[in-house]
Amino acid sequence: MHIAVAGNIGSGKTTLTELLSRHFGWDAHYEDVESNPYLHSFYEDMQRWSFNLQIYFLNSRFKQIIEIHNSGKTVIQDRTIYEDAYIFAPNLHSMNLMATRDFENYNTLFELISNFIKPPDLLIYLRSSVPNLVKQIQKRGRVYEESIRLDYLKSLNERYETWILKYKQGKLLIIDVDEVKFPENANDLGLVIDRINAEIHGLF
Repeated sequence: MHIAVAGNIGSGKTTLTELLSRHFGWDAHYEDVESNPYLHSFYEDMQRWSFNLQIYFLNSRFKQIIEIHNSGKTVIQDRTIYEDAYIFAPNLHSMNLMATRDFENYNTLFELISNFIKPPDLLIYLRSSVPNLVKQIQKRGRVYEESIRLDYLKSLNERYETWILKYKQGKLLIIDVDEVKFPENANDLGLVIDRINAEIHGLF
């Protein structure tokens, strides 16, 4: 089974992935952040490095999906390939941070790849307000994230909501992380686990 956690920067995807992996005994596949050769450069100059970064993520997540389906195990994935294609790349293009020819090239590649993948069995979307995202980003203190623009986060949030509203590819669980503080509140984590159990049992 393939479980995926989606959400904006700072919404708590990695934390929830880790907690659920530990609780259920699932294998965890994390977003490639520390070894990503483009991420630091991207936040320093988004326009120059946007296409390179998105292609890197597309390649990385495609390989992840192949590994997940070949593993025969239940895997929880931190961020999905769909977020790159439907949220991050279009957002960069609309903000004039990715050239139209690069965006069209990216879309053509994603459309080709999408023929060889299937969506997760359960998608967990972490909904968050922009102030909460900013708070969490500042709290974790990644140097390269200090230059993230507020309008960039806001635009991403709007695209996430549009995507989730139309999402019909599989089971969907929405968690409002402004209200559900699963990282520090055991009761809130328990509620999340109960809701996931209910969705999973509905898969069979």
